Formats: sequence, structure tokens, C-alpha cells
Amino acid sequence: MDWGTELWDQYDIIEKHTQSGLELVEKYVKFVKERTEIEQNYAKQLRNLSKKYNLKRSTKDEPECRLSSYQSFLDILNEMNDYAGQRELIAENMMMNICIDLTKYLQELKQERKTYLMEAKKAQQSLECTYKHLDSSKKRFEREWREAERSALYAERTDQDINATKADVEKAKQQAHMRAHVAEECKNDYAAQLQKFNKEQNQFYFGDMPVIFNKMQDLDERRVQKLAQGYFLFSDTEKHVMPIIGKCLEGITKAGTNVNERNDSMVVIEQNKSGFERPGDVEFEDYSQGINRASSESSLGTPKGPLELLGKNKSKNFWLFSKKSKKFTPERIPATVTEDFGHLPPEQRRKRLQQKLDEICKELQKEVDQSEALGKMKDVYEKNPQMGDPASLASQISQTSQNIERLRGELNKYETWLAEAGGRGETFRYKTHTFNNNGAHDIHGPDGAHSDESTPDPSQAIYAEFDDDFEDEELTAPIGTCTAMYNFPGASEGTISMQEGEVLAVVEEDKGDGWTRVRRNNGDEGYIPTSYVTLNLNK
Repeated sequence: MDWGTELWDQYDIIEKHTQSGLELVEKYVKFVKERTEIEQNYAKQLRNLSKKYNLKRSTKDEPECRLSSYQSFLDILNEMNDYAGQRELIAENMMMNICIDLTKYLQELKQERKTYLMEAKKAQQSLECTYKHLDSSKKRFEREWREAERSALYAERTDQDINATKADVEKAKQQAHMRAHVAEECKNDYAAQLQKFNKEQNQFYFGDMPVIFNKMQDLDERRVQKLAQGYFLFSDTEKHVMPIIGKCLEGITKAGTNVNERNDSMVVIEQNKSGFERPGDVEFEDYSQGINRASSESSLGTPKGPLELLGKNKSKNFWLFSKKSKKFTPERIPATVTEDFGHLPPEQRRKRLQQKLDEICKELQKEVDQSEALGKMKDVYEKNPQMGDPASLASQISQTSQNIERLRGELNKYETWLAEAGGRGETFRYKTHTFNNNGAHDIHGPDGAHSDESTPDPSQAIYAEFDDDFEDEELTAPIGTCTAMYNFPGASEGTISMQEGEVLAVVEEDKGDGWTRVRRNNGDEGYIPTSYVTLNLNK
């Protein structure tokens, strides 16, 4: 069944129906656009929420950052950020695959429908024009036939009139004959116009309009089919990202399972252990015998009793046990802070000194590398003057040398303090190569004096001790294993490459900087991004 046969006389209905169908497509496009706006706003709010509760750069060194519960919360925020990205992807795909595609297709349908309506209107106008010609010829035939009848009647009366002359009779007969001839011609023209109109009308109702109606039916069916595809895409677009959204939710679940309350307790102990000994027994002070009260004071200033433990001794402000003692954050450092961290408890002082040593060594290694690079560049300039002026590097080389000397002085100072605090300098090795003014490659000890490679400089003894530690550390037993989830090229210095699915031994756990130290079976070691692997640490 088709419109051209069954709805041959329902032009207005077909026109209204096709217009209504196009309006439905427009309405659906508008609906999807509003849905994409909702998705985009939702994703934006999720991103803002994750950003609001995520750690700022300035607070990433807070002690809480090492707690597994804190790290898991950060993992949840990251997963929510990824989840927001998937919502944005849904909005983008809906806009591209549904809204833009349907809008373009809708414009094509409108233009095609307009063409069909114009063809129908043209056929209608042609039929109406033919009908007007038919009606005109019919009226002319009617008019001329009546005139012919009157002329014939007049000729007959003139012929019977005895008073009429022969000329009058002849003239009346000629007039009647002429009118009869004209009437006959009008009759023939009317018959021809009638035949033409019937032919065009037959073509109109059985040819032209059915074809146009069938074309509009095909247009409408294609419109419905395209709209149905848009309905499918509305669902499939979201189904496509469901696996990734599922991974985000699995990551949130994993963040919950990664929380280790026992390890968090150990982290709190490690971060806050003072190293003080517990206070000894309070000695009996016999005032009746005149014993000097001051002689019972501890030489080390150790709290003497429960009053000080509870912070109730108002005469002494022993900060370690005071209820008002606060965490030593950059905003709360007391005015008595010293460069050697002598204001801290012994254990915390050793940790801070060791941390400071590590920072100085990293900065020193950076300056040494820069000095080596400047020396090589100067050597290149001297051999190839067209590439640059060696003298232009003099100020940078001088400044780098001064920085190296300053950092070496600080390194010696902090190592001395660390030794006094009872700790060992476990700083990493750094190259002590610099370049003299001529660009020649020299080796300097920490004091800046030249030393021969074959004769060790006593001034480098502080590094020799760490060399032994580093060699021992290379033989450290693995603390677990990890499986690579992605490929990693390992192009940077200190990193190691890995392939997806590769199993590596974990030598050093992530310390909060996002890198884990691993080892292969062949002994190669290096750092990899923690987020690229699945960890399985030994309990």
C-alpha cells in the first residue's frame, strides 16, 4: 500500500503529516541538545568538586599525605575526575552523532519536501489552467450556438416576410450560415479542450500526483528510519563509555581496599616519634634535712613527674607534653626555630636533617650537571667559534662554581649536625666533575681542590661511606612485585622501560612522589610511574 493509491485525494493531510514529522525531528534534536548541556554541567560540577577537595601543590608535603586513607581519598578524587571526562565524552558524542547529524539530515529533508510540494503545486496549476481554457471554450461555444440559432430564426422569418426584398433574404441567410459555421468551430474547439483536459486530469490523478505522493512517503519513511537511528544512538553513546565508567567505579572500590589502618598507624609513629626517654622516678626531696631542691633536677631537663606529663606544671613550658603543642607546619613554626633543627625532638631532628641533606644533594647534583654542560659548551665554542663566543659563558660558569661551593659548604655543615644527632648521612652519590676555565675536565673534591683519580681525596670520605650504603642497597631484597598495566618507554634518566603485562620486582615503595623503584630479573633497576602498575606488596 502506498500513498499515491490510497491517499490520492488527501494532499492536505500528507502535507500536514510530513510537516509534523519534520517538527518531531527538530524537537528530538532540541531534547538531545538539552541532555548534552546537562551532561556538560554535571561533568563541570564533578571536576570542580574534585578540584575543590584535591590537595593543592603547597600542601602535598603534609604528613597526612603518606596515610593510605588519604591516598585513597586522592585516588577517589582522580577517579571522579576521570568519570567526569566520560560524561563530557557522552555529551560530545551525542552532539556530534545525533544533534549535528540529524540537523544536517533535517535540512536535506526540508529541501526535498519543498521540491515535491512545488512539483505538486505546478501540476495543480497546470490542470487548473487547462480547466480554465475548457470552461472558456465551453462558454464561447454556448454563446456562439445561441447566436447561430437566432440568426437562423431571423433568416427564416425574413424569407417568409412578403415585404422583404430578395437581397434582405439573401443577406439574412448568409448571416445565419456564417453564425452556424462559427458555432461549429467553437464546438470543435470545446471538444478538443475537453479532450485535453480529461487527458491532463487523468495524468494528474493517476500519474503525476501518485508519483509525488509516493516520493513524499519515501521521504517520510527515511525520516522515521533516521530518527530511529537517533534513538538507538541515544542509548548506545552511553553504553559505549560504560566499561570505562565501570573501571572508574572499580578504581574507587580499589581505593577503599587499599586503605591499611595498621600501616597508617606506623606512619603516624614514624612521623611523630620524638626519641625522648620516658621520665624517670621523681626523687624524694627531704626539705626537713635541708636538701637542695635544685640537686634533684635532671641534667637533661627531662620532665619530672605526672604534672609535667599532663601539662599542668605552669612553671615550665615543656612543649613535648604540653596540651597546647602544635604540629610543626610552616604556618606554626615557633620563633625559636634553629637552622640545625635543634628545637625538634631527637628522632624528628634526625629526619629533618636527613631530608635537608637529600635536598642539598639533589640541588648540588643539578649544579654539577649544569657546570659539566657549560664546560662542554665552552669547549665546543672554542673549537667552533662560529657557533658562539666562549667568553659569553664565563658569567654562568662562575655563578655555577659559586653555587657548587656554597652547596658543598652547606652539605658539610648539615652532615656534621646529623652526625651530632646520632644519624648517618644516607645521601645519594653525585658526580663531582667540573670544568676549569680552559674547558678541561677536572675532578674536584667537596672542598674544591683538585684530586687525582688514582689517589682518593680524604675530603671525599663523607661520600665514600654512602657509596658503600648504595652498593648494599642495590642488593636489597624485593618487598613485593608489580604487573605493568601500560607500556612505559623509560626515556628519562633514572627510569626503566616496561611492557604491558611485564612482572617486575618492587625494590622501593612509592614515597608519595608517584614513582616506584623496581628491578628486573637481569638486575636492571630504575623508577616507573606507580599509576602504570598493579602492586602486590609482601605483607
